[in-house]
Amino acid sequence: MDPLLRFRDRFPILQRSTYLVSNSLGAMPDTVPARLAEYAEQWASHGVRAWAKGWWDMPSTVGDVVAPLLGAAPHEVVMAPTVTLAQAAILSAIDLSAGRDTVVMTDLDFPSVRYAFEQLAPRLGARIVVVPSADGITLDQQRLHAAIDERTALVAVSHVAFRSAFILDADALCAHAHAMGAVVSLDAYHSVGVIPVEVHRSGVDFLTGGVLKWLCGGPGGCFVYASPAARARFAPALTGWQAHQRPFAFEYGMAYADGMQRWLGGTPVVPALFAATEGPRIVAEAGMAAVREKSLRQVARLVALADARGYRVSAPRDPARRGGTVAFDVPNGAAVAQALLARDVVIDYRPGAGIRVAPHFYTTDDEVERVVGEIDDILRTEGWRPFAAARPTVT
Repeated sequence: MDPLLRFRDRFPILQRSTYLVSNSLGAMPDTVPARLAEYAEQWASHGVRAWAKGWWDMPSTVGDVVAPLLGAAPHEVVMAPTVTLAQAAILSAIDLSAGRDTVVMTDLDFPSVRYAFEQLAPRLGARIVVVPSADGITLDQQRLHAAIDERTALVAVSHVAFRSAFILDADALCAHAHAMGAVVSLDAYHSVGVIPVEVHRSGVDFLTGGVLKWLCGGPGGCFVYASPAARARFAPALTGWQAHQRPFAFEYGMAYADGMQRWLGGTPVVPALFAATEGPRIVAEAGMAAVREKSLRQVARLVALADARGYRVSAPRDPARRGGTVAFDVPNGAAVAQALLARDVVIDYRPGAGIRVAPHFYTTDDEVERVVGEIDDILRTEGWRPFAAARPTVT
């Protein structure tokens, strides 16, 4: 018996769907409606006084719930609206003068962060060096290290690639970057919640992520970690009133708060923060070691099933370098994906990668077998044809 299946009853959608898309949006815990109702009741009952009854502090108190899942201590994590904004704030804090004018990124990083950096960095006097991937799946870590030199101010890369689930060696990256005098900022959206993350061991300067995916916390709940040294050394130019020492004095001129509060921005997204804690608490209860062990086993089974059918697998072959997602190409993949959704087998599709399947700690082994069996049936019966012309906005 799989002990992690004891959590299935806490996620209503699992009772009616084969839900294999936690790499995109984690299943909603059954306690979230009550938390959102609590938010509504506080707003209705207290009005503006709700800020003093906990709302104002929520970016920090919710951050404390998330912190253990990335190996951080209390008061080392705060919440932000999006990772893109959090990463842009980090970039805005870096001194790009005195001969260090380079930001190193990779071909496998999430495009949203690249968009922000490509627009901001040149205006701040920086240049971006993008390390290519030879196969679109993996990255040569030594090639990445070679791109980090005496001109590098910031290395801003994905810990786990969104498309292929390739895992960078964060410990080795931080050691090399620090030896070259560079700062490291990891986008850990696709790692925290499905693989163990230890910010203190790696020595990473900054780490961002969100509860949307593997942490089952819903949209609008992203987080920022800064190391003790980074907290003391840096302050973001992209900032807001929550980062001020005396926000309700409404003074002109920024006087940064101490600690992680300086990484806050404007008014927090309070409803999202009410929902954001429920999933992380369940994942913490499940235990990251157990979650990773199960993920390795189920993902390996998906790779074996795809290999047996001759599908191109867009994921690393080394399990130690593979996160929680498998993407594989099948004939007419985009239409097959829509046919799967119509059968309540919930996955997503990415051009160039294929159908992405992401089992999580609440997934049964039968569901892993089912998704490939349904693909077999859709291809055999040409059940994909009704969807051949579909062009969904969200894949």
